[in-house]
Amino acid sequence: MKTFSTTARLREALASERRNGRRIAFVPTMGNLHDGHLQLVRRARDLGDIVVVSIFVNPLQFGANEDLDKYPRTLAADKEKLFAEGVQYLFHPGVAEMYPNGMGVQSIVSVPGVSERHCGASRPGHFDGVSTVVTKLFQIVQPDVAVFGKKDFQQLAVIKKMVADLCMPIEIEGVNTARDEDGLAMSSRNGFLSRAERELAPFLHKTLQECRDAIACGFDSYDELERHARLALLDAGFEPDYFSICDAQTLDKVTLATEEIVILAAARLGATRLIDNVTLNFNPSADWGMLAAQ
Repeated sequence: MKTFSTTARLREALASERRNGRRIAFVPTMGNLHDGHLQLVRRARDLGDIVVVSIFVNPLQFGANEDLDKYPRTLAADKEKLFAEGVQYLFHPGVAEMYPNGMGVQSIVSVPGVSERHCGASRPGHFDGVSTVVTKLFQIVQPDVAVFGKKDFQQLAVIKKMVADLCMPIEIEGVNTARDEDGLAMSSRNGFLSRAERELAPFLHKTLQECRDAIACGFDSYDELERHARLALLDAGFEPDYFSICDAQTLDKVTLATEEIVILAAARLGATRLIDNVTLNFNPSADWGMLAAQ
């Protein structure tokens, strides 16, 4: 595995691969890799001849009171994991490489609509930071396909819309959420949980599942379901940010035209912010109200 910290050196290496007709698959990460990230790498290996992984903790997507300084950085361990997975190229730039003129004068890529609700509402500017850095990484790597996890469902929706709107010739592949045995979605931030919080954390996924099951059984008072779920999380010791039943394509309210529902949730447990989601497909051969859970 070759590691690069500069754009010019990586571009030179990948240009050679491209001239030789190799298909390039890309996995952008912020490091502190766990098995969820490695599932993305394995999928990228299936989709491309060459796998490029980036590790960059992007300050542009962190708010003033968020955990940028304490975000875990485990480069040595990450390299070992990527090498074991057969990754050919690791891109590990510094902040000065990605933002040579400073972030204050950086051009910003903003994706309207899907970025404004849910996490976008509670973390102003977050998705502008995500879409901007991903655009820059796409320009640097120029992949044929890029792989993202579905755990951050809204982020995936933002990236898909950005690529479509800006006519980027890149396939976007979403990979199902990797979970621990008790159902907790794998996350780099799970390491911040205390032992007691870690035992409680799977309740978030359980609440999402119960809401999905209620809809699958025909309960369609979505506002009531959302209120009940928020109260259940609050009673269990969480601080709910949002719990939203949405159209999976628009991330807006469910309508009679909705073909797939996504239930999105974010909540704090102690100092740690957790996100998760579940989806539900409407059976296209049945009437409205007849649902088939994924």
